[in-house]
Amino acid sequence: MSLRDKPATHLSVDKPWSAKESWRLFGIMAEFVEGTERLDTIQPAVSIFGSARTNPDNPHYKLAEQIAKQLSDAGFSVISGGGPGIMEAANKGAYFGKSPSIGLNIQLPHEQHRNAYQDISQTFRHFFARKYMFVKFATAYVVLPGGFGTLDELMEALTLVQTGKTRKMPIILVYSEFWRGLLDWFQKTLIAEGFISAEDMNLIQIIDEPSQVVNAIFQYYETSGFEPTAAEREIQLNL
Repeated sequence: MSLRDKPATHLSVDKPWSAKESWRLFGIMAEFVEGTERLDTIQPAVSIFGSARTNPDNPHYKLAEQIAKQLSDAGFSVISGGGPGIMEAANKGAYFGKSPSIGLNIQLPHEQHRNAYQDISQTFRHFFARKYMFVKFATAYVVLPGGFGTLDELMEALTLVQTGKTRKMPIILVYSEFWRGLLDWFQKTLIAEGFISAEDMNLIQIIDEPSQVVNAIFQYYETSGFEPTAAEREIQLNL
């Protein structure tokens, strides 16, 4: 039996459910409006990502905290996912630095809880609204070891920069030993198959020392400055 053979009642949309879906759009719009208004004054900012499951005694946690503290003292607001693990480390480092610590929290059935080191805290129900904020307000991405969520954020940033849907920015991978296998796969499979170009690898930097992370971001913007150009602002409007 094909869809054409099914009675029309099987294809109709339940009206109460359809109305509920329509009203949800207003909630989504509210997340975008509220998030944009609350974060509008935090630039320049750096988004930091990594596993929610990293314990405070883990070297990755300590590294994230050091990087965030140095970024904060250098004048960068630090944005994290607002939860535990690397997110907490990033917020903690920034919280005890000179610049704001921002947590973009997400409501999840499990695993996520808000950490205590946030000057600005914004909670989202929808991943896509939250991800928009990470990109819109970032002048750089710093990515530490993590799982699916971390990889999702990394690939999102690479895709948006590669396709010109957001302005170019430093995308820095920290803890080279962790990332080596993925980057080898990029080289040996994605480039070899023609799925990405060799030049796309230039979008990624690998840096392990906190001070070098900060220096790399400053060097990237040395001639242009952190303030987006008019053309870059136009791109951001269509993110």
